[in-house]
Amino acid sequence: MVEHRDRAPYRFLRHGSGSVSALVFAAGAVALWSTNALVGKSLLASHPVSQVQFLQFTGAALVFAAIRLMSRERAAPLTATAALVPLAVGFIGLVGTMVLQYIAFASMPVIEANLVAYTWPLMVAAAVIALENPRRPALLGLAAAVGFIGVALVISGGRDQSWLQGDLVGYLAAFGSALCMAFYSVMVGRLATSSDRLLLPSSLIGVALTFLWCVRAGGAWPTGADLALGLYLGAGPMGLGYYFWSRALKLEGSGRVAVVAYLTPIASTLLLTLSGERLTMTAIAGAVLVIGSCVAVGVERSEAENHV
Repeated sequence: MVEHRDRAPYRFLRHGSGSVSALVFAAGAVALWSTNALVGKSLLASHPVSQVQFLQFTGAALVFAAIRLMSRERAAPLTATAALVPLAVGFIGLVGTMVLQYIAFASMPVIEANLVAYTWPLMVAAAVIALENPRRPALLGLAAAVGFIGVALVISGGRDQSWLQGDLVGYLAAFGSALCMAFYSVMVGRLATSSDRLLLPSSLIGVALTFLWCVRAGGAWPTGADLALGLYLGAGPMGLGYYFWSRALKLEGSGRVAVVAYLTPIASTLLLTLSGERLTMTAIAGAVLVIGSCVAVGVERSEAENHV
């Protein structure tokens, strides 16, 4: 009994330290992701999506390769069957999410595509209800529903014209991107594979696929500032953003940390507004609902963990 009491404070401090580190990593990911739509919008105005994507995956691959070289981990090699699951999770989470997101950016108003694509934290909340048996599933489900309503209000009130101005492919791509990222966020914390080993192969596959896409599409390659911005999208929002988010989920799981991701559509929408996109009072009301759903999910998850 004495030994149990002596170790309890150590376990508490260790858990608290892990929680703080997870939140720091998550906040770093959100800060980088918030710039993704704004920079992507500026590049897509003068370059095809294939070239923007190629620069993104190239920048991300360089970041993941550098992290891998600096890593001291020497994990045992996996069998072919065991390696397929991490490869599939990385491919769906990185390649699926980003390619579909940028197809949506190129097919519909970026402010709408961005908000639809960032409904994935709400999908994670729904997955928590289905997979983790939370203490108050009704509250979590209501919070997720309110969040979706808030996003819909932001989209519908984001411009003076009626919404759904893009083509159907764009909206399906944005929703598919959200599904891919939600799947990745739920699965990555359950895998023993390190973040760099998970993401580097996927980014290299992305480089190869988008290069073939560029060859097929043709067009003049970006130079100067546009080249630097394209590589930033890869090194920043895609590379370090995914790495920070993966580390956060491995430290804390897909529950409480996932709440931080609700801030991404709010911050990115504000940046888009500063760039010239217009928001109405309806959109602002929707943003308040999204933030409110974030708080509700956060309270439920924190109370559930404290109860345990």
